[in-house]
Amino acid sequence: MRGMADGGGEFGDAKMRKTCGKVKAYLLYRGGGDMTHLLGILVLFLKIHSTKSCAGISLKTQELYALVFLTRYMDLIVKYYSLYNTLFKLIFIGTSFATVWYMRYHKVVKRTYNKDQDTFRHYYLILVCLVLAVLIPHGFTVTQVLWTFSIYLEAVAILPQLVLLQSSRNIDNLTGNYVFLLGTYRALYLLNWIYRFFTDLHRVRWIPWISGLIQTVLYADFFYYYVKSWKKHEELKLPA
Repeated sequence: MRGMADGGGEFGDAKMRKTCGKVKAYLLYRGGGDMTHLLGILVLFLKIHSTKSCAGISLKTQELYALVFLTRYMDLIVKYYSLYNTLFKLIFIGTSFATVWYMRYHKVVKRTYNKDQDTFRHYYLILVCLVLAVLIPHGFTVTQVLWTFSIYLEAVAILPQLVLLQSSRNIDNLTGNYVFLLGTYRALYLLNWIYRFFTDLHRVRWIPWISGLIQTVLYADFFYYYVKSWKKHEELKLPA
């Protein structure tokens, strides 16, 4: 009986250690990803609000992100997950639309928008992602197609911003930090998916995996020059 009790205790300890490991990984990858994402959005919003300037920021990327959050979080209407989940979704939707409003309609901020440099035709991205979402959806309900569309669109939403930064001679610290935090968020999410694949029944999720990988690759060049400029204490510049 004692041997059985000891064995049960060891099994319980092993299960507890495994659970603790999963919680730590969740906090590091998923929680860290959420926090860097939130921090990046707040850095951008506070920059525009406090300086009354959106110089160096792509309105087209902000419009794409507003569309991403709106279509991804349609489930807010029909399902409640947790207070944490709901608050984050509302903050992402609210700040993204507030940023677009500032850049389009604020009488001071809109004058600082670099319209002549923000030339990427983002409507093509919307059209392509919508077609892909209809042809290759996560599921065939309206909310599932919209969720899939948001995943595809988020993967490429940063492109107008990167093009704008390449055409800008000077990239201020807050703008650089904003883009870096967005890239870090996606990289942490990618690590979270890899970890969960090896620990949670090897579940395959091709749509977010491939989309997340594409998004992370798009940031790779920016990461290189960001870290390089940080190490050398130089102004951040991207090659034209």
